[in-house]
Amino acid sequence: MGSSHGPRKKPFVQAVLWGAVSVAMYYMLLTNQEMLNGTFARGGLYALLPIVTAFAFSIVHGSFTGHFWTVFGVEASKKKKEAK
Repeated sequence: MGSSHGPRKKPFVQAVLWGAVSVAMYYMLLTNQEMLNGTFARGGLYALLPIVTAFAFSIVHGSFTGHFWTVFGVEASKKKKEAK
């Protein structure tokens, strides 16, 4: 059984997978601009599509970026609690 205090495995595979999904999404966005612009401009409920699209890009790209920096050992600093 593994210990939670041992060395952490680097999420290299996750970084590559999220990066590939991110690249694929950007490729599809950039190669289908006319269709997307026409669809997004239809109004009504179609007006929500750019928001949903931006949210999806944010999640995918953010996941890639988080794993990417973890692979290179960059982590957010943890604030120490002050003793009162």
